[in-house]
Amino acid sequence: MNDRAAATVIGGGRRGVGGGVGRDGRREGDRGVGRGGYRGGATDGGRGGRGDRGRDGAKGALNATVRLMGVGAVAGPERPLELTGASALQRSALGWRRYILPAVFCVYLIYVARAVANTSTGADAISGYVLLAAFGVTYLVTLANSDGPPLAFWVPYAILVALFVAELPFARSAAFVLCAFIGVVTVVRLGAYAIPIVFAFTVSAILVPGLVPSWHDNFGTGFTNVTAVAIPVVALATFGFLRLLQMNSRLAEAQAEVSRLAAENERSRIARDLHDLLGHSLTTITVKAGLARKLGETNPEQALIEIAEVEALARGSLADVRAAVSGYHDVTLARELATGRELLRSAGVLADIPRAIDTVDPANSELFGWVVREGLTNVVRHARATSCAVRLS
Repeated sequence: MNDRAAATVIGGGRRGVGGGVGRDGRREGDRGVGRGGYRGGATDGGRGGRGDRGRDGAKGALNATVRLMGVGAVAGPERPLELTGASALQRSALGWRRYILPAVFCVYLIYVARAVANTSTGADAISGYVLLAAFGVTYLVTLANSDGPPLAFWVPYAILVALFVAELPFARSAAFVLCAFIGVVTVVRLGAYAIPIVFAFTVSAILVPGLVPSWHDNFGTGFTNVTAVAIPVVALATFGFLRLLQMNSRLAEAQAEVSRLAAENERSRIARDLHDLLGHSLTTITVKAGLARKLGETNPEQALIEIAEVEALARGSLADVRAAVSGYHDVTLARELATGRELLRSAGVLADIPRAIDTVDPANSELFGWVVREGLTNVVRHARATSCAVRLS
């Protein structure tokens, strides 16, 4: 069995209209309308109306109905359900978190301070400490401005490089640890484009100690004190940390978007289901109320029966609306055939509706039920039929 119901609703009379409808929204017949679309019949007094005005009226009326029923918070066009503050909060959190790991690296300035104590004395040692403290402060300032305007970043960045160069005579080869800090702010600002700068710092940490005789070091000193290894490793760790934060932020934004779309889809489902439910029920109520009015003078007892049935239908519609909003309404073929038979009788249409539904797969009962509901509603509204037959196959 495919996704289009093999049920046929045939109206006879002056303007017989076929109204079989598949739930996928494709039409079968001249006036069949799928569940995916809107018809204006339930909102414009039962006159049909498939144009934009009918659809807009249906949507507005249904959203108003849900609010009046008090059965759910349905936001119409004037109240979109959006997570307006989520992205801003995520960006703010990301802005603070991205500085946590780079700031932790400041503890390694102690290594440089010890080197100053071992290689310098007196005023030279004090100068080394002052330069080191200035470097730490400038590092934090540069890090805080890493996503700011170019001037706010590159000016303290240049001061940072200058302080590193000034620290070399006092800390000697150990001063290249400061290159790891400079590499961190470079990665934070430039991302993958920082590779050439990090590479240059690494090469300098290997070559410079062997080129300055007074330091009494060699080209292997950079590996001995681990600075030549620490510079690229710290830069790579910073890059990975930032990428992880970015991916988490994008994931959070995607989840927020999924939540927004889910809410939007739920609103559409409620509006669509309410239109189908109320369109059918209100048509039946209108027909029965008109019949009761005509019978009021000639047959009061029958009129009272019709009014009682109108009350029962109204109560059933109320229950259906609540169930539709909750997502638990159930449409069955047997129920729709019974309701449709009563609808046609009240409308004065000769009904030829099967009582047995054995030929229909139970799995397709809901699908066939929607087909019968839509088809019979269209016949009563638009066909001006004198007879109607339903065939199941």
